[in-house]
Amino acid sequence: MIDLRLLREDPDRVRASQRARGEDVVLVDSLLSADERRRSSGVRFDELRAEQKALGKLIPKAAGDEKAELLKKAGQLAADVKAADADRDAAATETQELLQRLGNLVHPDVPVGGEEDFVTLETHGTIRDFATEGFEPKDHLALGQILGAIDVERGAKVSGSRFYFLTGVGALLELALVNAAMAQATAAGFTPMLTPALVRPQSMAGTGFLGQAAQDVYHLADDDLYLVGTSEVPLAAYHMDEILDADRLPLRYAGFSPCFRREAGSHGKDTRGIFRVHQFDKVEMFSYVAPEDSQAEHQRLLEWEKQWLTSLELPYRVIDVASADLGASASRKFDCEAWIPTQGKYRELTSTSDCTEFQSRRLSIRVRDGKQVKPLATLNGTLCAVPRTIVAILENHQRADGSVRVPEVLRPYLGGREVLEPVAK
Repeated sequence: MIDLRLLREDPDRVRASQRARGEDVVLVDSLLSADERRRSSGVRFDELRAEQKALGKLIPKAAGDEKAELLKKAGQLAADVKAADADRDAAATETQELLQRLGNLVHPDVPVGGEEDFVTLETHGTIRDFATEGFEPKDHLALGQILGAIDVERGAKVSGSRFYFLTGVGALLELALVNAAMAQATAAGFTPMLTPALVRPQSMAGTGFLGQAAQDVYHLADDDLYLVGTSEVPLAAYHMDEILDADRLPLRYAGFSPCFRREAGSHGKDTRGIFRVHQFDKVEMFSYVAPEDSQAEHQRLLEWEKQWLTSLELPYRVIDVASADLGASASRKFDCEAWIPTQGKYRELTSTSDCTEFQSRRLSIRVRDGKQVKPLATLNGTLCAVPRTIVAILENHQRADGSVRVPEVLRPYLGGREVLEPVAK
């Protein structure tokens, strides 16, 4: 959540941020009104309590009619204090509810607009010209079937649409990707983490995934637990309700977890293969830093993602995501999109977001710097979303006979294998 003091001091900045997100601007004025009621009712309660305490000291000293009058006044004051307390609590609850609905402040450099209004910052690698090589590229599903690596038909039989099995070299390729990604993250100073896939509501809400993203979240009603769509959630909540010493920062974690997404808003999109699925594994980077260091850390996370994609020998571009496509928690977001030959376009493979103090305020995570205790900044960055990375590797490194060249960085994790060969039928 944002700082209420900032809202009071510069409401136009918050209105502009909401407008850039395509969100309700009236929410800002409703929140300002609720906050004013919260503060004024709090003052009213304090004044009445002070009067009540002062009166309580006079009553034992009084007698006769004076005491009776004071007791009558005390009874009325008790009712007024109770009413003021209720007003204060109601205003505080309304303020908190409205504040939870407000997205993070959009960074001033973020391009304004929707999904297609991003700005391309960099382009890396060379897109293969399959025509000059003399063959038509196959898509990842056809290659996966040739290699005996992907089985979506039995995935659908067992679990429904958008589920799949990785089999044979497909399973080995996932394990190679996860181990190589974790090796890179560990070498960069991240602490490896295996995180829970189920979290409590406060963890999910605290990271901002129960607002606009709630439609994509799986909820186990009987247990009141949520299946995470990313290990960002448990990694953010890991230090919930804690005060960290400033000399411990930055704290960097690399989490591996299964991820679950309903993909409720993606009907008809990417239905073929494993690009958009309900369950997948992912290696996620997560950083806790001082607020003044968040932008520099954001660039570092992006560089680690670029290092990863370059090591996989994939052509890709980096985009500055537009304001209405940020997600509630992000102040700024960079995506790395790999070229997918059979789609003829770049598709998101990794993403990194600077969430500034938004999540730490919601999760009550603070840093002690000398005598000062204040919220810190959190950032996240996908290093390897496995299925999409497999899609990009198979399509970009395929050969005419259906075999696939293995990028050098993965070979040590595949027993030195240089090529994924078609399976005998």
